[in-house]
Parts: sequence; C-alpha cells; structure tokens
Amino acid sequence: MAKKSKAAYMISAVAEQYAIHPQTLRLYEREGLLKPSRSDGNTRLYTPEDLERLDVILHLTRDLGVNLAGVEIILNMREKMGQMHAQIQEFVATLNLELVAHTVHPFDPDERTTLVPVVNARPLTPAARRR
Repeated sequence: MAKKSKAAYMISAVAEQYAIHPQTLRLYEREGLLKPSRSDGNTRLYTPEDLERLDVILHLTRDLGVNLAGVEIILNMREKMGQMHAQIQEFVATLNLELVAHTVHPFDPDERTTLVPVVNARPLTPAARRR
C-alpha cells in the first residue's frame, strides 16, 4: 500500500509567499515556534499545517506587535485549549452515550414505570405558586 504524501513547500517558496527572509523562518525554528519536517537531503519542508501556524505567528508579530516570547506563550495556550476542547467533546460524547443507555423510554411496555406526557402544561404564574 502506498503512503499518502502531503504537500510540502521548501523554505524559499514559503519565504517568497509570505514576504519574509528565509533567516526569519530559521529563527522561528530555532525558537521552537515552527517545526518543519526534513527531506532526505535535510531540506526544510513546510506542510499546510506549518503554514497555518506561520500565519498565526505573522499576525501576532506584524499586526499585534507581540514579541517572540509572547508568541510562544500564545501558541502554547492555543494548543492546550485545543486539547481541552477535545477532552470536553469526548466527555460530552461519553456522557450522552451514558444518558441514552440509562434513559427510560416513554410508552415502553416492557418498562415498569411508563412516562405519561403532560398535555397543555403551562408554567405556574407567581400567583398560582402561592396557592
């Protein structure tokens, strides 16, 4: 079975596309902000995910004036928030499965307690609650 290859861009193409010097990309790599893969010839190869991350880095530095230390903190926080979001989604999915598994289905003849629908139910007004 053949491996599915991803598109990858060389440093010169990325530098030209984003109007930055290749040394800036190397700096971002040294600082741990970008982690491009390497070819067999040790050429840096940037994936679409790397380019998305570079978009964020450039937005933070160019548009918002954040320094590289701040960029690192923001990127780490974004990553942690993504992980927490995934954990919450997994928890909610598990909770929903448990809820479905333990819910008594209304009008099920095999259940001892059958839920009866309430017809024309209206919330009590404050006056009706006092009675």
